Amino acid sequence: MSAAIYPIPARLNLAIAAVQVLLLVAIIWGAGQAAAWWSVALLALAYGIVMNSGYAILHEAEHNLLHPHPIVNQIGGAVLALFFPAPFHLLRQGHLGHHLRNRSDDEAFDFYFEGDNPVWKWLQLYGILTGLFWVAIVLGNVLALLNPAWLTSRHLSFDRPTDALRQTLNPKYNYLIRIEAAALIALHGSLMAAFGVPPLRYAAVLFGFGAIWSALQYVHHFGTVRDVRRGARNLRTFAPLDVIWLNHNWHRNHHEHPTIPWIHLPRIDAGERGRRGSLVLAYLKMWRGPRFTTDRVENRFAGKLIR
Repeated sequence: MSAAIYPIPARLNLAIAAVQVLLLVAIIWGAGQAAAWWSVALLALAYGIVMNSGYAILHEAEHNLLHPHPIVNQIGGAVLALFFPAPFHLLRQGHLGHHLRNRSDDEAFDFYFEGDNPVWKWLQLYGILTGLFWVAIVLGNVLALLNPAWLTSRHLSFDRPTDALRQTLNPKYNYLIRIEAAALIALHGSLMAAFGVPPLRYAAVLFGFGAIWSALQYVHHFGTVRDVRRGARNLRTFAPLDVIWLNHNWHRNHHEHPTIPWIHLPRIDAGERGRRGSLVLAYLKMWRGPRFTTDRVENRFAGKLIR
């Protein structure tokens, strides 16, 4: 797609990212002032809504769509990833790999196959639905700081999806991943100390994002056609959230046209507008769990390193 037809809204993206960072810091500051459980819950919800918007801009950076200048693009993505919190260059590799593995046997969490452990597949999907997927990524910061090469260890290959991810991680990014892991740990330690936020309260606020983000990670793919590009759906939620989350729910449009910036996604195919399903209903349907299938779809890009 031509950049002239679908230009990157660079100034708008930077302005939105700046507002997001300011709001996220303000929410963390508020966590230091909160006392009642309900106020902490509201702050967690606020962090979840704002940081999912931040993830939408971070996601643009993963596709080199935040800013046309590559250094500005990478810095913008790295700054927002600090509030995830996870190394940007690790998230980026995982997401670009998702575009290669989507709906293949290497990434079909709504199915289990001959030889799979059904219990593990159910736990894996429910972990995505309840926020444990985000928790696993955050805990991975320890490995990323100590030695990013451990992330590609065969000992971390719990199943086919994790093994497929491991094989695509490019070691040339390891030094950046380590720096970013150190930076995010330093940032959150400093914010916790400066604003006087108890560790459990701090974790609860950040989990407001983790629970929502994790639950959204497969909702656009569950039960879709098993095709790497078409295996996604456009969904709708409350109109204000669609705006705040920067068209992230136009997910099939994104998978079919991953080089088009977020601001243009709704107008790629006007016919899709009337076929958007409910995000809430799509999420609830996932609770039926994975089912057995004999249909196999090989990953054509298996083992391809992310550049």
